Amino acid sequence: MVLDALQKAEILVEALPYIKQFYGKRVVVKYGGAAMKDCDLKEKVMQDIVLMKYVGMHPIVVHGGGPEINNLLARLNIESQFVNGLRVTDKETMEVVEMVLGGKVNKEIVAGIASKGGSAIGLSGKDGSLIKAKALNINGVTSFTGEVVSINPRLIETVIENGYIPVIAPIGMDDEGQSYNINADLVAAAVAVALNADKLVLLTDVPGLLLDAKDSDSLISILKVSEVEEFIENGVIAGGMVPKIACCVESVTGGVGRTHIIDGRVAHSILLEIFTNQGIGTMVVNE
Repeated sequence: MVLDALQKAEILVEALPYIKQFYGKRVVVKYGGAAMKDCDLKEKVMQDIVLMKYVGMHPIVVHGGGPEINNLLARLNIESQFVNGLRVTDKETMEVVEMVLGGKVNKEIVAGIASKGGSAIGLSGKDGSLIKAKALNINGVTSFTGEVVSINPRLIETVIENGYIPVIAPIGMDDEGQSYNINADLVAAAVAVALNADKLVLLTDVPGLLLDAKDSDSLISILKVSEVEEFIENGVIAGGMVPKIACCVESVTGGVGRTHIIDGRVAHSILLEIFTNQGIGTMVVNE
């Protein structure tokens, strides 16, 4: 579909109230899933993030990288083990995780933002003691899988104040300097709360929370925190959606304005959520 000049102008006018509303505001974007694997989608996410910066918003990117980690582990003949969706990370796996997330994936995102005219700085949670972490006990198994103890926002603030987009790899560190692999959704939520962000946006591989998992038209557009427990009990919130909803609840109850679970398989999904009347995905709000 080719838009004429008037249609383009009308789109910009529709976006104007949202540009005004979010000018100078901080938006944490958790980047992962199909949007990281498909080259065309990658390019569009980078465009979205750079556009957000140029219209006066302050995007902060927290990324995953599970498939890249799996690929390298397979090449090294190291078995991947997961419990409740979390990677059980031994010492050898932790070295690979840190190499892939803190090196390859992080810098690819920084380069992608630069290719679209933006300026980004890549960070891991070890830089400036950004993410303090501790070991997470998974069903009695203690490994280098971690959880967030605290976020030190000063480094992120410095990066933003100097005009750059922070790109954060979800690797934390304890007081002894030990590294931990942390779920990117959990890090994104913790960063959003620490920065008192206006929005947290989670890019996923589903349309959002569905009332019926088999019916894509049963999307729940707005989910209140008070409804979460009931939806978990009746199975509407299940599987991989449980930790994502938990992150959203943690964020909005921690002071983040709104959280969104959106389909990263849709081109320009971030812009559709932030700058249009319809929006997409599921928005989780406090009472």
